[in-house]
Amino acid sequence: MALICLILPCHGLSSIGNMKIHAIRHALPQARYQRCHECDTLFYLPDVKSNQSAHCPRCDARILNGRDWSMTRLTAMAVTMVLLMPFAFNAPMMSIRLLGTNIYASLTGGILQMAQQGDVITAAMVAFCTIGAPVSLVAAIGGLFLGNKLKMNVRPLLLMLDRLKEWIMLDIYLVGIAIASIKVQDYAAITPGIGLTAFIALTLLSLLTLIHLNVEQLWHRFYPQPAPRVALDKLRVCLSCHHTGTPDENGRCPRCHTSLPARSPLSLQKSWSALIASIIFLIPANLLPISVIWLNGARKEDTILSGVLSLGSENIPIALVVFIASILVPFTKVIVLTTLLLSIHFNCEQGLKTRIRLLRLVKWVGRWSMLDLFVISLTMSLVNRDQLLAFTMGPAAFYFGSAVVLTILAVEWLDSRLLWDAHATGNADYTD
Repeated sequence: MALICLILPCHGLSSIGNMKIHAIRHALPQARYQRCHECDTLFYLPDVKSNQSAHCPRCDARILNGRDWSMTRLTAMAVTMVLLMPFAFNAPMMSIRLLGTNIYASLTGGILQMAQQGDVITAAMVAFCTIGAPVSLVAAIGGLFLGNKLKMNVRPLLLMLDRLKEWIMLDIYLVGIAIASIKVQDYAAITPGIGLTAFIALTLLSLLTLIHLNVEQLWHRFYPQPAPRVALDKLRVCLSCHHTGTPDENGRCPRCHTSLPARSPLSLQKSWSALIASIIFLIPANLLPISVIWLNGARKEDTILSGVLSLGSENIPIALVVFIASILVPFTKVIVLTTLLLSIHFNCEQGLKTRIRLLRLVKWVGRWSMLDLFVISLTMSLVNRDQLLAFTMGPAAFYFGSAVVLTILAVEWLDSRLLWDAHATGNADYTD
């Protein structure tokens, strides 16, 4: 059984550290095979060095990233982040002097203001993305370090790490700080606090950790798997840990012990449900006021659009950022997801490359829609009802936050391999 499956350099492998893997047609007895988790293509996967990354030959999805920090370095980063968190979350990020009174704004202060106003669910959304997810990241890394020493089962921690990346939104909150500062500076002078320095440092450390956190390499380190010796058509890829193998006697992935079906069950139903619910929530989110300002007893309500227009009269670049994050991105996600789901139902074969790129794009930009809620949270911490100038959250905030979370889940629940099932052959090439 001769096979030929070569790894060919792409524009100089040694110089840029990027390789293309050619799809496999026949079998080799000792080769390591991998199915792409995005298009289900089977190929031969070589060892990837620290300056290389491996991509699927069919859809160009990243399969392996050579960046791999040791557990010691990851643990050191986690410990440093833990030391920064009390200051980043609780210390004043900025302060204003209003009517002779100093008012301090902190991350937890804004969340508590939202909760005290009665919108606990919206406050919980902000708390999870800015506090809960980063704390879970450092806790998971610490659990891996201890689990390695104590020989514990760390599969749940590894599964959690792979899903936390899109929910850690410290970088988006940092942009929200800048926007809130611009909004408030018209009413009072702003003074940066020690909490802002700690938060910037925490954001940078979390980004570095996420960039160098190679979950696939951690799986190989903690739970190495032997090469399966079965017919190639029986190999399946696990969407939870991306391991390619065969189900065990309980139908589970042998590495992470989650279910290993040929396709994600009820993927279309769950994606449609989340998408339809997000569309319903977007209607009141854009029609109702999202923020309310009292200035000298006069009440002014702003919807998402009117807030963008008001901000645009003062700072067009910042208004453009808010418009993209709060209006353009949510509606674009709805249109793209609707198109993708309909194309699956009607087995559309045209423009597959474009649809795959759009799916990756909406997955990447979807988290930025939380920006408006972060701005509201921080502004509420700075300006309260005890002053002549007061800022509170409008009823649209709950609907908007819910729509953002639902669109993120709709993308997460969609099994992208269904887009490729319209093709008759598993290794068929695709064109626009």
